Amino acid sequence: MEHGFEATSLRQLTSAAGVNLAAVNYHFGTKEELFQAVLTRRLDPMNQERIELLDKVEREANGKPATCEKILAAMMIPALRLARDEKRGGKNFLRLLGRAYADPAPFIRHFLSAQYAGMIARYKEAFARALPHLPRQELTFRLHFVMGALSYTLAGTDALKLVAQMVNTEKDNDELLLQRLAPFLAAGLKAPAMGTARKLELVARERLGD
Repeated sequence: MEHGFEATSLRQLTSAAGVNLAAVNYHFGTKEELFQAVLTRRLDPMNQERIELLDKVEREANGKPATCEKILAAMMIPALRLARDEKRGGKNFLRLLGRAYADPAPFIRHFLSAQYAGMIARYKEAFARALPHLPRQELTFRLHFVMGALSYTLAGTDALKLVAQMVNTEKDNDELLLQRLAPFLAAGLKAPAMGTARKLELVARERLGD
């Protein structure tokens, strides 16, 4: 989390943890496998909870497409719960995950892509039903931005500080963050497709005489 994957050696990790380097090599083999084990232990339960919440949201929709807002809430709530659970790493793990997303090491990107594949596919289908006006490729781009914004926000403390400054309330800051982030992400997902947006722009220009 502090130095990035490439700049952190196994010796640094074992020294900080007070464990034997040989034991780490025995149990995990390489630094890559150790890092994957750390992420898997936290990501698998979180992504499973996301799928279970999405199932519930779709059942409650009674055969109709679930709304973007409810789908986003199902995606975000497990991450917020993890952020508050120090026994599961809390915000430190989410900051580590945010750093991993930005890390240039190819194996990390491939690993995260595989780790999220099942959950993302499930959510993509739900969003496709909620947003029938979007081509699949455009939806894929937008979901990439959604995941990036969510990971960046939960991995840092700046957003929580802003919420605390703006609102004096007894509500949990994570809940307030969800209330502010979800409408922003939903608006981006609901925006007209690029072709539609261009047509609207041309119509507006004609009406303004431009």
